[in-house]
Amino acid sequence: MVDYHQTVPLPFSSLSLPPSSHCISSPLHRTYWSTQRMERLLNQWLWQQEIWLPPGMSWKDIKMDGARMVKGSRYPLPRDLLLTLPLALAFIALRYVFERVIALPLSRRLGVRDRVRVRVTFIPKLEACYLNNRKQLPSQSDILGLEKQCSLTRRQIETWFRNRRNQDKPSNTKKFCEASWRFLFYFVAFSAGLASLIDTPWFWDHRECWQGFPKQPVAEAHYWYYIMELGFYWSLLLCVSVDVKRKDFKEQIIHHIATILLISFSYCGNYVRVGTLVMLVHDSSDFLLESAKMFNYAGWRKTCDVLFVLFSGIFLVTRLIVFPSRIVYTTMVDSLDFFNPFFGYYFFNALLLVLQALHIFWAYLILRMVYKFVFLGKVDRDERSDEESEVEEEEVEKEEECSWEQRKDTLNSKFASLANNCVLNNLTQQRRNMSYRMANTR
Repeated sequence: MVDYHQTVPLPFSSLSLPPSSHCISSPLHRTYWSTQRMERLLNQWLWQQEIWLPPGMSWKDIKMDGARMVKGSRYPLPRDLLLTLPLALAFIALRYVFERVIALPLSRRLGVRDRVRVRVTFIPKLEACYLNNRKQLPSQSDILGLEKQCSLTRRQIETWFRNRRNQDKPSNTKKFCEASWRFLFYFVAFSAGLASLIDTPWFWDHRECWQGFPKQPVAEAHYWYYIMELGFYWSLLLCVSVDVKRKDFKEQIIHHIATILLISFSYCGNYVRVGTLVMLVHDSSDFLLESAKMFNYAGWRKTCDVLFVLFSGIFLVTRLIVFPSRIVYTTMVDSLDFFNPFFGYYFFNALLLVLQALHIFWAYLILRMVYKFVFLGKVDRDERSDEESEVEEEEVEKEEECSWEQRKDTLNSKFASLANNCVLNNLTQQRRNMSYRMANTR
């Protein structure tokens, strides 16, 4: 077994402390030997060359090729990815500043308006039940118990819970700020990625992704493209609990985890060439989606509809045609002309197929929106990632509409009966007058 620590350094470096007999039991030496033991375990289990390299390739070959690299390029090392964790925290801090300094004033300029939310009176028992039920309406038995404990009617309790849920719903301003931050990153990432890849040979001929694999130097621009993308997706995963919860919440978490694994594994295994193409394909339509959301929250319907049409076309072409027919095909078929299958080949393609399954799911939601746009004339909601609470809000609105319709029907029937009574009274009165006149005439 080739010592990976001596050829390609691990994500963490060893302590440069020579062992000595007089201080072998010191805490510093114990830390040194525990770090050495950890690196040996990683070398035996995680960094086996059979996992990361094609058959017939060793870490020693990678090291020898790395020594001949030209200036301005590097060989990808796992320890480089440690930079993405502080970078993710930097993205979160930058997002906080951006949303308050730029996005919030921009939302007011574009006319984003928030719904007026009724502030409920704090009732400890109702609040505790609301939190225990995970912000859902209580069951019938719970309502009966709350009626006795709080001395409130059933209707008052249901109204309190609905207003309490509406109080927690995110405002349009918050959703606008989140969409504007993602729009900014995706637009900058797509522009920078396209500029760095447009002159590369593998951008036009995907078979070039495998020429000399895995001994391929990585340009500085592509290195930072990888680091920035991975840091951003780490920040999205860390903020997923505080962001607006959407209908595809679980799918978004799966997407973020699969993307992080895909970027990390492809960087460590030096699938950087095809990895840059994967990121470019995803960024090509995401910034259009976020811009459409921004104008939707601002009430610019026509602009939103135009951007939605552009997004739908680019998404369906890139995710359902270009991605499977070009990128997935070259990783599964073209690559076998350059090396025999190994673990990395199967794992990398499995992650790509997970992304493709998510593409099909989102394409279904988008096609539903296209159907509404074509046959109803507008896009009412973002089917791809709208809030879960919006569905419940629609149900409440429907219930209110139904109750109003019932009341209106009742009023109409009463008015009709009243009108009929009035007509009958008039006819009776007229008959009496006629009979009275005939009697006088006689």
